[in-house]
Amino acid sequence: MKNTLFLAMDMMNDLVAEDGFNAKTYGIQVKERNVIQNTANAIAAARAAGARVGFVRVGFSPDYREAPPASPIFSGARNNGIFKLGTHGTEIHPALGRRDEDFDIVKHRVSPFYGTALEPILRANAIQRLALCGVSTNGVVHSGARDGHDRDYECIIFEDCCAGVTPDEHMHAIACLGRFARIVNSAEFDWNA
Repeated sequence: MKNTLFLAMDMMNDLVAEDGFNAKTYGIQVKERNVIQNTANAIAAARAAGARVGFVRVGFSPDYREAPPASPIFSGARNNGIFKLGTHGTEIHPALGRRDEDFDIVKHRVSPFYGTALEPILRANAIQRLALCGVSTNGVVHSGARDGHDRDYECIIFEDCCAGVTPDEHMHAIACLGRFARIVNSAEFDWNA
C-alpha cells in the first residue's frame, strides 16, 4: 500500500451540519448526496487499511484578523459571524469520529496547503498519496487537488464524499478535477493498491 493520508476538508458544523449556518445551502446537497455517512464509511475503511486521517478546517480568530478584507468568501464569514475558531461551528461534524491521533489542519484561505502545517506533515510522514474529499467541491477540494498535484502527490478524489451548493456546481468542479486527480467512488477504492 502507498503511504496515504485521507483528508476530509471543511467538514465542519458551520458548513455541513443540519443545524449549521449553511444548512439551507451546502447542507441540502450534503444531505441529498449522503456526504456525511459516505465520508464516515471512507474514514473507517482508511483506518482499517492503516492509512492516516486528517481533517482540514477553515477558521479565524474571533476578530477575523487572518481574514482578507477584499475576499468575497471570507468577508461573508466575517459579516455572518461564522468560521470562528473555538466555536461549535468550526468543530468537525461529530458523525465523522475525529480521533486525537488524526491530524488537525487549520487554514485561513481556500487551499489546504497555503500557510498551513499540511506540507510539513506530508514530508514528516513520507506520504505518497492524498485521498481528498470535502465541501465545497469547487473550493477546498479543487484547491487541494491542484496544489497536491503540483507538489507531486498522487491525488484521489472521493466524488461521493464531496458537495457544492448545487449539483451543477459540484459536477462542473468534478469535470475539471479529472485533469489533476483520479475520481472514484469511496466504496470502490482499494486502499491496498
